[in-house]
Amino acid sequence: MCGIAGMFDLNMHSFNDNLFESIQNTLLRRGPDQKGIYADYPAALIHTRLSVIDPLNGKQPMKYAFGNEEYCLVYNGELYNTEEIRKELRFLGHEFTGYSDTEVLLHAYIQWKDACVSKFNGIFAFVIYEKHNRKFFIARDRIGVKPFFYFEKDGVFIFASEIKSILKNPQVKAEADEYSLAEILYLGPGRTPGCGVFKNIKELKAAHCGYFSVDGLKLRRYWELTAGEHKENFYETVEHVRYLVTDSIERQLVSDVPVATFLSGGLDSSIITSLANAHFMKKGRKLHTFSVDYADNQRYFKAGKFQPDDDKEYVDCMTEYTGAENHRVILDTEQLANALYDAVDARDLPGMADVDSSLLLFCAEIKKYAAVALSGECADEIFGGYPWYRDKEIRMKNGFPWAQSTEFRVSLVNEDLIKKINPYEYVDSRYRSTIGAASVDIADNPTERRMKEMTRLNFDWFMQTLLDRKDRMSMHNGLEVRVPYCDFRIAEYLYSVPWEMKDYEGREKGLLREAVRGLLPDKVLFRKKSPYPKTHNPAYLKLVSNRLKDVLDSPSSPLLDIIKKDALKKLLHGDNSVPFYGQLMTNPQTIAYFLQLNYWLKKYKIKLL
Repeated sequence: MCGIAGMFDLNMHSFNDNLFESIQNTLLRRGPDQKGIYADYPAALIHTRLSVIDPLNGKQPMKYAFGNEEYCLVYNGELYNTEEIRKELRFLGHEFTGYSDTEVLLHAYIQWKDACVSKFNGIFAFVIYEKHNRKFFIARDRIGVKPFFYFEKDGVFIFASEIKSILKNPQVKAEADEYSLAEILYLGPGRTPGCGVFKNIKELKAAHCGYFSVDGLKLRRYWELTAGEHKENFYETVEHVRYLVTDSIERQLVSDVPVATFLSGGLDSSIITSLANAHFMKKGRKLHTFSVDYADNQRYFKAGKFQPDDDKEYVDCMTEYTGAENHRVILDTEQLANALYDAVDARDLPGMADVDSSLLLFCAEIKKYAAVALSGECADEIFGGYPWYRDKEIRMKNGFPWAQSTEFRVSLVNEDLIKKINPYEYVDSRYRSTIGAASVDIADNPTERRMKEMTRLNFDWFMQTLLDRKDRMSMHNGLEVRVPYCDFRIAEYLYSVPWEMKDYEGREKGLLREAVRGLLPDKVLFRKKSPYPKTHNPAYLKLVSNRLKDVLDSPSSPLLDIIKKDALKKLLHGDNSVPFYGQLMTNPQTIAYFLQLNYWLKKYKIKLL
């Protein structure tokens, strides 16, 4: 994995080596091992590398001359079908100097041009400069695992893995208009697909590619979830799922550097750990797993509907079952609160509060042992594991099921801002455009139709928030985290599997549980879903509350320009029962979110328009 950036600027407004190096420095945490710059007016490509495969021959920017044509690539990601593509390209006459996926990707573009993206199984964001044609080809993976932000205006195209890199260019201002604030206050920490929140900064949408040249930017969608008839019976479906999940995990264990797994003791991470451990044992190696917990959490933990039990006994069960070496990372309360600001620096936006900062700290500890880790993100979105999939009352409600909080959010916002954009219409328009884009089969009954809408909602919104979190918090520590359940083959196959199969025996992810029967101890296989762990220590709530009180009492706090001070103060003294976002962002995380928002406005020197 890496950091990428660059520009195409015919006007040469800011085309100089000092700027390129300054941009490169913002990406060093993503790629601490190697760095490179290609500058040949009007294009510049900037790269920082985290070496995972073929350190010697995978250096970037990577150039290749083919006849009278010259190409240059910067790439962030990993291809999991590299060998199949390399074999096909060799048959077509291509020769390779090393074994990196970077070289394969570049040759694939030279051979198939923009059609190459349909051949890739992996996670990626990349730019290829065709010097002979003076144009960029840009692309992002099908599910949107790897980030790609850009600025385009008056013949200038600036791109990067992270927003902070784009803001280094003097042509781009750190500005927020009413739409920016609507994203943060009414939808945050989610974002409208394609929106970079900062004015004039956009994100290349998942499964999109295209060209930028003197003729402007032209994009197209190259893949999406499409409904089709599911022809396999239940037992065939179980075997198909087992194959896809196993194959995806095994493909993602390939690395020239140490690999570890996240282990919460839940179904998703335990499947990955079990299969990874078997793979390691065949090679005579020991797998290292990592689990996170919080100071005094067992003392203060209270079972609830969404978090029915503590992780530790299940982690211990999996450790005994596999024989892998588990590392238990305990996060301190003050450390967790302090890292809220580092998490904003990593995401370039207010995020999931301590759900972000805890992962940031957790990844820092994993990096001491490994450069690559596998995580169980996105199984819930694809296999229907969340409560809002399974609770009939919740799933039939209009609006984003993880954020039924618009009225509460509006109660905290400055009246002048509410007048600029109707918050209810803003949120509803995004919800309706998303479900309207869901592919449904004409034969779908109301339940199947709704479940496909729910999948599309989760794919475009909730899952993207989690993938943003995973990428930014891990790469801020120079740690590559792979997400095997995000294999597009799993996603497109499961999209057309009937809900009654996914919900086998009335269990969340019942189909997945049946598909991996025998890979896990029954205690873990049938464990009720429990989300990413968070702190239950009352000291954390007290700490963030006192810090937000200080912010509200300071006349210079930029937060005061957009919120109702009295409403937020009331939040500090009450017990708000409305979850701000998902199951994890309750009252302490809501308070922490506004701490992050104030820090973001101040640190990035946001000009409010």
